[in-house]
Amino acid sequence: MSGKKKKKLRVAFRKNRQKKPRARHALRHVLEEQLADGGETPEIDLPAIERMSGKGDLTRHRTVIGIEVGDEEHQEPTVLLDVDESECLRGRVLRAVGLTSMVQAEDGRQFECTVRRILRTLQRDERNPVVTGDRVLFRPTGDAEGVIERVEPRSGILARASHGQEHIIAANVDQVAIIASVDAPPLKPSLIDRFLISAEKGEVRPVICINKVDLVDVVSLEPLAGLYAQLGYEVVLTSAVSGVGLARLKMLLQDRQTVFAGQSGVGKSALLNAIQPGLELRVGEVSEWSRKGRHTTRRAELLPLDFGGWVVDTPGIRQMELWDVMPEEVEGFFVEFRPFVPKCKFPDCSHTHERDCGVKQAVACGLISRRRYESYCRIFEDEQEQEEL
Repeated sequence: MSGKKKKKLRVAFRKNRQKKPRARHALRHVLEEQLADGGETPEIDLPAIERMSGKGDLTRHRTVIGIEVGDEEHQEPTVLLDVDESECLRGRVLRAVGLTSMVQAEDGRQFECTVRRILRTLQRDERNPVVTGDRVLFRPTGDAEGVIERVEPRSGILARASHGQEHIIAANVDQVAIIASVDAPPLKPSLIDRFLISAEKGEVRPVICINKVDLVDVVSLEPLAGLYAQLGYEVVLTSAVSGVGLARLKMLLQDRQTVFAGQSGVGKSALLNAIQPGLELRVGEVSEWSRKGRHTTRRAELLPLDFGGWVVDTPGIRQMELWDVMPEEVEGFFVEFRPFVPKCKFPDCSHTHERDCGVKQAVACGLISRRRYESYCRIFEDEQEQEEL
C-alpha cells in the first residue's frame, strides 16, 4: 500500500445511539414551581432542553487519514484506514464471533483479536466488520492477543442478505462447494440455483456436490446432475458413508480456498471428516419430525487441509436471500437463457407474462428446463418484492 497516496477522507459512520444527557433535576424544578402555584399536580411541560429522543445528535461523518482503493467500475472506492504497519502483523481470520476473531499470523502463531473501534463504527453495508477468511493487519497487545487495525480489500466472497444487510459468509475464497443432500433433508434444486447466483455475483467458482447418494438409486439423479453438467457446472456425487465421490471431491479441493455451504444436515462436516479424519468436526442427525437438519456447526471456520488448500466449514442455511441483485439482473445468471433473450419482442421482457417471449418459447420446445425456468420465476418475483419494500 506504500504506493498509494495518503489523504484526508470524509467517511460516514453508523448512527450514534448515545442518549443526550437530560438536564439534572429539570423535572423536579418544574413540579415544585407548578405545585407552589396551584397546590395540585398540573400537566407537566418540560423545558426544551429536556430531549426525550433516544437518538444522539453527534456528527455522522468524520475525517480520517486513509487510502482510497478501487477502480472506475466502483462508484464508491474502498477506504483503507492508515495504520503504522511497522507495529502490525499480517494475518488471516480463522473464525469470527461477534467482535472477537481468531487470527493466524504469517508465521503460524494464533492471536485472539478484538476489532479497532473505528472499524466497528464505519458506515458499511455488511453485517460484520470482520468475517472468516479476511486478510487483516493486527497489532499484538499481549500474549496471543491483539487488535485488528485494518481489513484488507476482499475478493472472492459468498454472501447473502440478512435483515437488510449483507451477510458475508466467507471472504477471499476461490470456490464454493454447494452441498445438497438427496434426502434427509430433501433435495432443493431451487436453493442450488440461488447459491449459483451468489457464487457468480461474488466471483467464486461453484462446485455442486450432491451428497448422501447411498440413500437412493444413483440412476435417479442423472437427469438433475446431467442438467447442471450440460450448463457447464462442476457436479460431483458423494457419500460420506460409502465413500463414493470422495476422491474426486478431494481433488477439487486440493490447493484451493473453498467454502462449504448448504442447508443444515446435508453433511458438510461429515464430508470434511471423511476427507480428512483428523478434523473431528461435530455432526448431527436430521429431525424425524421436520426432516430438517439441526445446527451443529455454530460459526464459519477456516480450516487447513493436509493435502493442500483451505476450506471454510459453515453453519447451515435454510434461506438464501440474494444480496444486491435487481430483478432485471436475474436472467443474466441463468446461462441457458442467454441465446434466447435476443428473440424476445420487448427489450425489457421479464420472461414471466409477456407474449412473444423467446425464453418462454424455448421452455415450451424443451430447450430450457422447465424446472430451471420455474426457479427463475420464483427468484425474479422474490427480488421484485424486496425491491418494492
